[in-house]
Amino acid sequence: AMDPHSDAQDVPRCDLCETAIVHNYCDFCHVNLCTSCIGKHISDGYDKHKIVPFQERRSTLIYPKCGIHQNKTCELQCKDCNISVCSTCTASNRHKGHNFVEVTEVYNEKKEIIKKDTKELENLFSPTYEEIARDLEKQLANLDGGYEKLTTTLSKQGEQWHRDIDFVINKMKSEIDEIKVKHRDILRKHLDEIKQIQSLIKQTFLALRKIEKSTDISSTNEYSSKIREFRKFPPKVQVTLPTFIPKPIDRKQLYSWYGQITPLSISTKENELSLNQPNTSARDLLDKPEHVATIQTGYLNLCSVSCLNEDKIWASGTAKDINCFNIKGVLLQTVKTAFGMIPHDIAIDSDGNLLYAFWTVSIVKNGQTEVLVTMQGWAPSNLCVTSTGDILVTVFSDDGTQSKVVRYSGSSEKQSIQYDRDGKPLYSGNARTKYITENRNQDICVADFEAGAVVVVNKDGELRWRYSGHPSVTKNKPFKPRGITRDSQRHILTTDLYNNCIHILNQDGQFLRYIDNCDLQDPFGLCVDDNDNLFVCECTKGNVKKIKYLR
Repeated sequence: AMDPHSDAQDVPRCDLCETAIVHNYCDFCHVNLCTSCIGKHISDGYDKHKIVPFQERRSTLIYPKCGIHQNKTCELQCKDCNISVCSTCTASNRHKGHNFVEVTEVYNEKKEIIKKDTKELENLFSPTYEEIARDLEKQLANLDGGYEKLTTTLSKQGEQWHRDIDFVINKMKSEIDEIKVKHRDILRKHLDEIKQIQSLIKQTFLALRKIEKSTDISSTNEYSSKIREFRKFPPKVQVTLPTFIPKPIDRKQLYSWYGQITPLSISTKENELSLNQPNTSARDLLDKPEHVATIQTGYLNLCSVSCLNEDKIWASGTAKDINCFNIKGVLLQTVKTAFGMIPHDIAIDSDGNLLYAFWTVSIVKNGQTEVLVTMQGWAPSNLCVTSTGDILVTVFSDDGTQSKVVRYSGSSEKQSIQYDRDGKPLYSGNARTKYITENRNQDICVADFEAGAVVVVNKDGELRWRYSGHPSVTKNKPFKPRGITRDSQRHILTTDLYNNCIHILNQDGQFLRYIDNCDLQDPFGLCVDDNDNLFVCECTKGNVKKIKYLR
C-alpha cells in the first residue's frame, strides 16, 4: 500500500489552512489557496489580489504602481526617461513631447533577453567554466608527477656527469701510467750508460795497479794514458715528475654548464570555447539570397546601420539625428548628437547602448550622452565594439596623411595598429571612410575605401591578408569597399559601392560569392544581427534592406 505520508507530501496544499488540497492561486501574492480560503485571503480588498486556477498560476502580469499618482498602475514606459509611467503621467509637463511604449512590449523584450541569457548560461557559460575548472584540476593533479619527472631528469644529468668525470679521471690516470713508464725508461737508459763507464773505469784501474807493481820495462813504456776519457763527466740526468694542475671550479659557470631550468611559463591562450564567441551550428549560404524587408529611414544620405536583433535597428546619415526603427519602419527613438554634429559612424554594444563617432567617441546610456574618448592630433572615422567590450576605432591624423586603428578599453588606449613588419603603412593615409569590424576569430577587418582593399590583421596587429576584389565580367567598375561586417560563420561581408553588390569572403580572405540579386543601389554601411539577418544601407535612397543569405 502507498505510504499516506508520502502521498500527502506530493499533493500541493493550501498555504492558509495547510490541510486542504490547493485549487487556486493568487497571482499577486504568490499564495496557494483552497476554495474555502479564498474569501479570507481577499478580505483586505479584492483589487489587491488576482485569483486564478492553480494550473494557470503565474500567468498574470503585475503592473508597477505609480509612485506619483495613487492607485494608478503604470502601463506605459517613457522611452526618453526610461521609467514606467501611468496614463496621468503622460499628460504631465515632465513628460511633454516624450515618446512612450507599452510596458508589456518592454517586458516581452526583456523576457526574450532573459530567455537568451538563461540559455547562454546553461548551454555555454556553465559548460565552458566547468571545462576550464576540469582543465585546472587536471593540471593540479599532474603537478607532482611533472615536478618529479623534472627532478629525475636533473638527477640523470648528475649521474651522467659523474660517469663523464670518472671517465676523465681514469683517462688521466692512464696518461700518468704511460708517463711513468717513459720516465722509468729514460732513467734506466742513462743508468745503463753510467754502469758501462763504471765497468771500464774498474778494468782500467786494475790494469794500472798491475803495471804499477810490475818491474817490466816494456809493459810500462808501452802504457798510454786513458784518464782523459774519464775526465769528461756525463750530464746529470734529472727527470721531474709530472704534476696535476687542477682548474678552479667556478660554481656559477658550473651551474650554467650543468643545464638550465626554464622559468614558469604562464600562458593566457584564448579559450577555444571563448565566452564571447558562442558555438554556432554550421550554416550554408543560400543559393539565392532573399530580400525580406525594406525600412525607409528618411535620410537623404544613409551611411551607417547597427543592431543586435531585428527588433531595434539604429541608422545614421548626413543628419544630426540618429534614429532607431523597428522592422516595420516605425520610428522608436531619436538621439540628437552633441553640439548638433553629423556622426561619422555608429555602433551598438552588448548592453544595447548606442555609440557614435565624430571628433570624439560618445556613448548614450539611459538617454544620457557621455564622451568616452577624446583625441589629440587624430580624429575618429569609423568604429565597432569587440566581443570583449573593447572599442576599435579607425582614425586619421589632423593633416589627413596618416591612418591607423586604435583599440580602447573604456576611455583608455590599449593598442595602436599602423604599420606592417616592414614598417610600411597598413592603411591608406587619408580621411576617407574606413569601416571596421572584428571577426569571430578576433581578426580586425578594415574596408579601406581609398586603397580599394579589405585589410585584415590578427588581434596582435600583424597583417594576415588583403583582398582587392574578385575578377568578374559583370563587375567591371573599381572595387571600392565601404561598409564591412561579419556573421556567426566567420564570413566577412563588405559592400562594393560602385558595382552595387556585396562580397562574401571566408575568414582567410577567399571569395565565396556575391549578393547581387536584391536590387541594391549605392550600398554603404551594413551589419548582421545575432540571428544572422543582414541589414544594408542604400545611401542615396535612404533605405535599409533586410536580406536573408544563410540557410
